[in-house]
Amino acid sequence: MINRLLLGVCAVLSGCVAHRQPPSGHVTYTIGNPYQTGGQWHYPREFNQYDATGLGIIIRHDSNPYTADGEVYDAEGLMAASPVLPLPSIVTVTNLVNGYSVQVRVNERGPNVPGRVIAVTPRVARLLRFPTGGVVEVQVKLDSAASAALQASLGAGPKLSAAPVVGITEQSLAAPGGGTTSRAQQIGPASNASMRSGAPRLTGQVTTILPAPGPLWVRVSGFGNEGDAARMMARLYGFPARLTPVFGGDRTLWAVDAGPYHSVAAADQALQEVLRRGVAGPEIVVR
Repeated sequence: MINRLLLGVCAVLSGCVAHRQPPSGHVTYTIGNPYQTGGQWHYPREFNQYDATGLGIIIRHDSNPYTADGEVYDAEGLMAASPVLPLPSIVTVTNLVNGYSVQVRVNERGPNVPGRVIAVTPRVARLLRFPTGGVVEVQVKLDSAASAALQASLGAGPKLSAAPVVGITEQSLAAPGGGTTSRAQQIGPASNASMRSGAPRLTGQVTTILPAPGPLWVRVSGFGNEGDAARMMARLYGFPARLTPVFGGDRTLWAVDAGPYHSVAAADQALQEVLRRGVAGPEIVVR
């Protein structure tokens, strides 16, 4: 009871570092196959860089005591779920409404709600001051160095850069078969001990940046040229939409942004309509 009271005090003091590390069992470095949830396909893979905005929610964990990479789920841990990042990875999650940021470990797949970019434990939600409804605009940024160190402590080998995915949103995608992106390495007890001693440790320290809330947009991305993006925008006739250049790496891709929407309900409704039109991979982003 005393320990639980101390944890409650730390929730108020953002500088407190007495936070639980995610407990580990037989942790497995995992990417996994493409999967579908809520009518939306997700394609997990390795990332050299990952910096996404969107909507964050609180994890609704089922009765399974383990996360997707084999750790024991802990509602008071600094944990999160991502639909696409390798497991485990280290990311910084920022509440864009108040500017609060904290570093967490992604060790679960999800969320299972379309248009959500991450789900966090109740502990993380309290640190970031998620609203009562539990849905908030967030930024999720991969810490590449910390993630590489964590994955190396599990015995994960050198990473290969994935080929860019372009133009796939021009048509509906059939359910993928067993793809080559599936990758899992079973880690024994010794390697897990190495992870606990050598991997980056999370402190739960909350930092702040300037708040940067913005309207919500439903984005269809991944077009290699402006013409393909324009044809997709024509498919979204009736939506207030625009073409957006997306700069990354050594090339410019194009996206179609529908919006802006000034409520989660309106953005969700637009996302569902885009899915009903057979468009693959729409996301909700903050701009």
